Amino acid sequence: MWPPSQGPSRDTPAVLSGGGVLGNHWILVSQRSSELGRVMMASAGELEHKGSDLMSLKPESWTQVSCPCCHSDQVEPLVLIKLGPKITPATKKWIISRIEARETEGGAHLLAHPGEDSDGDIILVAAPRCTLLRVTEELGLCKPYEDGSMAAFSCHDRDSFKNVDNMQEFLTAAERQYIVKYELDSLHVRKDQHVPGMPLSKGLLRARESIFQKLQKMGVVRSIFPLHEKRSLDDLAKNWYTKKQLWGQPLDSINAYFGGPVAFYFSFLDFYTWSLVLPAFLGLVLAFLPGGEPVGGAEAKQEAEEDEEGPSVRGLAVQAVFSMLWSTVVMELWKRRSSSLSYYWGTLQLTERFAEPRPGFHGTMGYSPITGRLEPLFSEWHRKLRIGLVSVPVVGLFLGMVVLGIAGFYSGEALVQGFHAERGSILTAGLLYVPSLVHILYVNVLGSVYSKVALLLTEYENHREESAFQNHHTAKTLLFTFFNYFAILFHIAFFKQDLPLLRKRLSSLLIVTQVIGQCTEVLVPYLVDRFFSSSDKNLQEDDPEVDRIRVQIGLPPFPGLFSEYIELLVQYGYLSLFSCVYPLTAVFLLINNVTEIRTDAFKICRLFQKPFYAPVSSMGVWQAAFEILGFVSVMSNCWLLLLSPRVKHFCLEGGFSSRNALLFAILVEHVLILIKMILAFVIPDEPDWVRRKRDEIEFRSLHALNELKP
Repeated sequence: MWPPSQGPSRDTPAVLSGGGVLGNHWILVSQRSSELGRVMMASAGELEHKGSDLMSLKPESWTQVSCPCCHSDQVEPLVLIKLGPKITPATKKWIISRIEARETEGGAHLLAHPGEDSDGDIILVAAPRCTLLRVTEELGLCKPYEDGSMAAFSCHDRDSFKNVDNMQEFLTAAERQYIVKYELDSLHVRKDQHVPGMPLSKGLLRARESIFQKLQKMGVVRSIFPLHEKRSLDDLAKNWYTKKQLWGQPLDSINAYFGGPVAFYFSFLDFYTWSLVLPAFLGLVLAFLPGGEPVGGAEAKQEAEEDEEGPSVRGLAVQAVFSMLWSTVVMELWKRRSSSLSYYWGTLQLTERFAEPRPGFHGTMGYSPITGRLEPLFSEWHRKLRIGLVSVPVVGLFLGMVVLGIAGFYSGEALVQGFHAERGSILTAGLLYVPSLVHILYVNVLGSVYSKVALLLTEYENHREESAFQNHHTAKTLLFTFFNYFAILFHIAFFKQDLPLLRKRLSSLLIVTQVIGQCTEVLVPYLVDRFFSSSDKNLQEDDPEVDRIRVQIGLPPFPGLFSEYIELLVQYGYLSLFSCVYPLTAVFLLINNVTEIRTDAFKICRLFQKPFYAPVSSMGVWQAAFEILGFVSVMSNCWLLLLSPRVKHFCLEGGFSSRNALLFAILVEHVLILIKMILAFVIPDEPDWVRRKRDEIEFRSLHALNELKP
């Protein structure tokens, strides 16, 4: 076993015990002179058969702590740092020295292992108990108190918390790994310094510059990612996407292994999927009900024949009102569920505003008036000025370019169709597809350029907290993506006023894009992983054991949850905005999402490196995006009803003029918005018990603070 491991300390005790990652399992790192260290898990009963491996271990390679209370029989590797090619041992030794140095010396208070040797291209990083507890308090995480309730963790009162002596029980794997990243991101140089082993022109670090952010820009550090733990991952997969039952997911296990953002996404996906059952049933009923006989003159009959697939007037009204009520109730109930999950997962009282600034944050050096720490200071009005005078106009410019692309598409289509009508040759028939191809190319190029511009704009705004940075970046990309997805549909619905074309467009989008999406999200990565990455997995031909660390290095980084949320938001938009035109929308979405849960779970478990995720208390900006769509759906459905040929016929039969019908539609819209607001007000965002627990947490934190005062 490992000898007592040692690392930097404060005044809080630290221990990395509890039987390794899974309590009764040991983490063994075997080393060979020409290959990477191999992380293996062996139960206590198997240690007798691992004698040769134990003899080859070099536990003294781990950095050591001087604090007696940090002694432990074993170390849990949490994070892997992949260095660039041709990095000298001097550079690697300097990086390790920054990782293991005390905080008072500008270090990260972590434990480091050089991998196979000082010339290798990896560094394994662990964390002592003292660092884990200190950062837990800084993040404002809530943990089980001795009376069974949740309370904001305090190092001063640490002995009153359950399992505080066992980090594998006290903190989840995702929390422990994020704490390591948090400490690495917090590393700054105190004065100008040159990185040993690097050229003078390239290796200069400026005062207060983020060490690892600069090392990644210089190419010294290629990637930093948390390590998978095979047994935990296999158990999670068995209870997640390989089980036969469709209902329910192991959300607590997902949160413990991957972190809050992943758990909130899958919780919302599960909640939203099963909330589709009722609108899907209603859609089936309305889709197969007869539409009724048209009334009016010859023109009315001709429009009705073109819209023969549409539902009756009664069906349109029922679907529109139901969509509005459904979207409101679903989001209000989700907010209640979200707050309950936040309490159980200990993120109800996060204190990110008082934590260290994110690595890219810059400003004039000074002492924070809140924390008293020396850090960059940047005024809020200056940030808002940048947002208002730079970010908003640039985003508006790109939205205008989307509109310009749509106008160009329609102009080109009309030009080509006229040319084909005059000539009528095979060559001109092929030209009919050119406007669509050019528009698709234009949209893809514009989207690629905008994604880079949105990131640059968000960096220019200079947000202090990582969550604020992510929310503003997501909002910019979300606005553009939403406009890009729905602009054509709104144009068909409200400018061309062609509801049969809108219905056909929706059906093709729901069928084609979902089939393609499922294939590209899972099939393509699986094939690449299965056939093109196999060479990376068989590097050790003389050893039947898979080199798990090398396999994880070869996996691509997880692309994030943005595309997954965008897919759900687009679905939600199709359903809430246009379902009265095409009632079968919810049916297709329900079928897609039942499989989406399993495919997304397989993808994050097997096809990518494990991602870092900070603790969160909700879905963040995505929740606001879904709520905004709910309000837009009221206006969309009212106007779609007004434009429906069958509703027009119904108004003609009842003697309603166009002006009276318009006024009635506006009145109905305002009444529905009022009902929606009343529903949102009546349904509390938090259950009463969560609100009481929040008050208890705040009272206990205030009481603990008063006890610390002299």
